[in-house]
Amino acid sequence: MTASIAIFGSAFNPPSLGHKSVIERLAHFDTVILLPSYSHAWGKQMLDYDSRCKLVEAFIEDVSQDNLELSQLEKEIAVGDEAITTFAVLEAFEEKYPEANLTFVVGPDNFLNFGKFFKAEEIMQRWQVLACPETVKVRSTQIREQIINSRTISHLTTKKVATMLNEKKWYTK
Repeated sequence: MTASIAIFGSAFNPPSLGHKSVIERLAHFDTVILLPSYSHAWGKQMLDYDSRCKLVEAFIEDVSQDNLELSQLEKEIAVGDEAITTFAVLEAFEEKYPEANLTFVVGPDNFLNFGKFFKAEEIMQRWQVLACPETVKVRSTQIREQIINSRTISHLTTKKVATMLNEKKWYTK
């Protein structure tokens, strides 16, 4: 039987309950790979990569969904500070899992802009693309704003992620 793998790429800057609501809807996949952006294609400013990976690890522990896995593939294939394209990521995953059925998961914001992705048409021809909007409308931006304004974030992310963010003082001025 061919393994079904969902690849959910995001900045995870930081992981939110919105991310969680998408992930919960991917429970039918054998594996759901959470792939933090190493260098954002559109120049988005993010917390450093290793810190975001630690947040994703804590997030995975909190979500307790057996099919979740953190991948640092973008870091592995990165060349300097160049942006890593979805096309390059999917080619690398195809090489790593040649027998798997790969599905790239995008949120509604990226789906609306999918035509701007490098080799968007070829991506659609070679792999499955699944638009999966969040059912809980919480964005990472809200978490960062709450932290900057010294407000609680416990209702916006998971317990371990909130604890890490509060202890590390990430995103504060």
